[in-house]
Amino acid sequence: MKYEDIPLIDNEAIHNFEFTVDGHRAFIDYKRKDDKIYLIHTEVPVELEGKGVASAMVEKAFNYIEEKHLKLIPLCVYVVGYLKRHPEWARILAIQN
Repeated sequence: MKYEDIPLIDNEAIHNFEFTVDGHRAFIDYKRKDDKIYLIHTEVPVELEGKGVASAMVEKAFNYIEEKHLKLIPLCVYVVGYLKRHPEWARILAIQN
């Protein structure tokens, strides 16, 4: 399934990036401080597991972070793993190795 046309919503009130697929809500919890954004937890409902939803959501979140000129601090295990598989996104990290 392709997710390009599904928008990522920044729900600032509850500090979530939200992604709704087939009526199911996936999300990434975040905290923001100054120009840094901490991605804390990624959650995908059981109905969407194994369909590439988390990957698409993280990619959209990274694009958002880059567009807003923020720096990423990845605290979520899934996000850290995604960064290892996609090292090109190291450019948005607050601390680069």
